[in-house]
Amino acid sequence: MTNQITVMLVDDHAMVREGVRAFFITQPDIAVVAEAGSGEEAVKLAAQFVPDVILMDLIMPQMDGVEATRKVKMVSPRSQVVVLTSYHEDEHIFPALKAGALSYVLKDLSAEELAVVVRKASMGEAILHPRVAARVIKELQGKRESEVNPFTELSERELEVLKLIAEGMSNAEIAAKLVLSEKTVKGHVSNILSKLQLADRTQAAVYAWREGVVRKE
Repeated sequence: MTNQITVMLVDDHAMVREGVRAFFITQPDIAVVAEAGSGEEAVKLAAQFVPDVILMDLIMPQMDGVEATRKVKMVSPRSQVVVLTSYHEDEHIFPALKAGALSYVLKDLSAEELAVVVRKASMGEAILHPRVAARVIKELQGKRESEVNPFTELSERELEVLKLIAEGMSNAEIAAKLVLSEKTVKGHVSNILSKLQLADRTQAAVYAWREGVVRKE
């Protein structure tokens, strides 16, 4: 069939890819042209196939879905990225959308609903899971930013990590000081940036000094 919507599946679980592919085979207007089991592979295949729509998992080893989305949009700007995940927390939603994802849906949707999402994405129409849409609307209304208070938004551990970021420590140094794994520290840093709506560590450090999280001796 001509004018099929070309799709790439990105998920580190082969069973998930197989299930989605098996359903899409039954849809005459959708063709799966590539599959990737990692973020790195997704970027290479996106450049090669330039699919209309990319179904992107978020939690993958090495390169996660957020970074993969950002890089995929660089090598194939016309590809529309649809995040297909089990996670609907702010620390996943906002980085994914900021990285260039068009739609954000959860894995509890039906196969027929997923096909609708893909068709709409191919036309540039976004679909957000209701929970995700509610968070985005609240964000756009500016409520989250006005509510942010580091002492109430962050856990004690996250406050500790923020203080050490402000002191210029790397993830490895923070991990050693707090006796944590680097992966755990990376997770805390990601949560801090998300909760405080900051772009990077430098902003986090400036924020910590400005808000009195750390004080000059």
